[in-house]
Amino acid sequence: MNSAAHLAWPFFDASHREFKANLQQWSTQQFGQWHAHDESREAIDRECVSLVKALGQGGWLKPAIAGTKHGGAADVIDTRTICLLREELAWHHGLADFAFAMQGLGSGAISLKGTPEQQAAYLPRVAKGEALAAFALSEPDAGSDVAAMQCSAVETPEGYRLNGFKTWISNGGIANFYVVFARTGEAPGARGISAFIVDANTPGLEIAERIDVVAPHPLATLHFNNVLVPHAKRIGATGEGFKVAMATLDVFRTSVAAASLGFARRALDESIAWAKQRKMFGGTLADFQITQSKLAQMATLLDAATLLTYRAAWLRDQGQRITQEAAMAKMTATENAQQIIDMAVQMHGGMGVKKGCIVESLYREIRALRIYEGATEVQQLIIGRDLLK
Repeated sequence: MNSAAHLAWPFFDASHREFKANLQQWSTQQFGQWHAHDESREAIDRECVSLVKALGQGGWLKPAIAGTKHGGAADVIDTRTICLLREELAWHHGLADFAFAMQGLGSGAISLKGTPEQQAAYLPRVAKGEALAAFALSEPDAGSDVAAMQCSAVETPEGYRLNGFKTWISNGGIANFYVVFARTGEAPGARGISAFIVDANTPGLEIAERIDVVAPHPLATLHFNNVLVPHAKRIGATGEGFKVAMATLDVFRTSVAAASLGFARRALDESIAWAKQRKMFGGTLADFQITQSKLAQMATLLDAATLLTYRAAWLRDQGQRITQEAAMAKMTATENAQQIIDMAVQMHGGMGVKKGCIVESLYREIRALRIYEGATEVQQLIIGRDLLK
């Protein structure tokens, strides 16, 4: 079904509705019918690279890039558009959503704060799907607590020497470049961090570990062993890396909520279709009031999350600060989607836990979204602190 009824809401204009229709047509042609994927690490790596190229050739990476002269769809990233993209791609193919998201998140700091030279060198290749981007912020002992970062960058006459580890890095091992955040020490805590572009082939950059997770995506731990990064590849001023990271996350955090909507909407669609055709006790599963009650709960949870998600996206596109709204959207959409997908698995019975079944795959896809780009508990802290200001 992949309903687009919410496109009639006042958050959107005619250009968004046209964009969504074109994307849905392309996605349907590109991905066709659902099928179980080879989940070996090598196969996932190949498929991710292939998906980035396909998205680039289709022109679907452009909205994630700021600046038309660098291949972007517009000079400013339209949050509603990237949310529509992630919602649609997630409905069809979880890895396609991942591939798109990482191109945007991985290059976001360059779009927002990069020099003209940095933007010209990297953004056009990202927009075309010719270079895979990655965002390297988390560390073994610094996930939610970014200020605890230990990876260091020491300035020398030749550039900066980076030493330390980054982990849970999406696209780790297949990216062409990484936006890396490291401690330069201008001040304690978050005020002493700077951002750098590190090409994947830079001497001393090693893939310490490939990480396998429940939903098959390419992740890795990176080791920086005296990696030399030229001064020209620092993004923004020294000591402003935390601001660069937060500005990037502010753009893309709402899109995590949108991906959750895509997964949840697919789970609801599959549940409706299953309930109508599943024979049971002389009728169908849909005939039972308990089934109708569950579908009602799922639809209501989905609409509530959709309203919060596109409220946040719309407000950001109006130029408003959305710290609280984005946190509410991310928290609600991911948590609601988890509930919806869990109900879908339950409704499918034994088929719901069969490897390769759509709702089984969705169950594995959704879990990480409640953690990455700020876990639910972190979103609660953000909202609470914002209310108390």
